[in-house]
Formats: sequence, structure tokens, C-alpha cells
Amino acid sequence: MDQDSLALKIAKVLYDKKALDIKVLHVGHLTVITDYMVIASGRSALQVKALADDVEDALAAEGIFPRAKEGTGEGRWIVEDYTSVLVHIFHPEDREFYHLERLWEDGQNLIELPFAQED
Repeated sequence: MDQDSLALKIAKVLYDKKALDIKVLHVGHLTVITDYMVIASGRSALQVKALADDVEDALAAEGIFPRAKEGTGEGRWIVEDYTSVLVHIFHPEDREFYHLERLWEDGQNLIELPFAQED
């Protein structure tokens, strides 16, 4: 699966599981760490953990596994590293505090989510 499709698949899994404020950012021109960041929020620590599990399970079913993951204990900010895509799932308070979009959004790199247009 190419990196564009992977980022959109992750976003779709989060969307289907009722994540809040999902954003996909193409950041390959801004950093060598990754090509895409998928940022979303859950309503509670429990939902943040469930969303991270859902992403991991959906991708594992296709033979794609995270290189690393952090934050699963507390469920306030979970990061899953799929090499070309970093997934950040936040508790709303932590998302507001860290505001990653402010750091990585350059006004041209926000990817539209075709499935979110259905709403």
C-alpha cells in the first residue's frame, strides 16, 4: 500500500470509529521523519486507546504493523509510527495544548478527506 493510501485508510478507520477533528497533513517537504501525519481526537482516554487499537487492528489485517507506538498506558496522546505515516490520537485537552497542526500545517498541505464530504 502506498503512503498516500495508507494515510487515507488510517483516517477512514478513525472516521468510521467516530474520532473527532481528523486531519491528514502531507509533511514530507517539512521533515525527514515521515511523509504524512494523521491527527485525530477521542472524547476520552478510553476512546483514544480504542481508536489506536482500531487503527492497529485494521492495518494488521492487511499485514501492516507499526514500527513503534507510545502513550498507550495513559491514553492522553498515542503515537503510532508506520514509517511513512505517523498517527497522533489525542485526548481533547492534550490536543488543544500541543496543537500539532500549528506546527505542521503550512496552508497547503492539508489533505481533503473524500469520505468526510458525505456528511
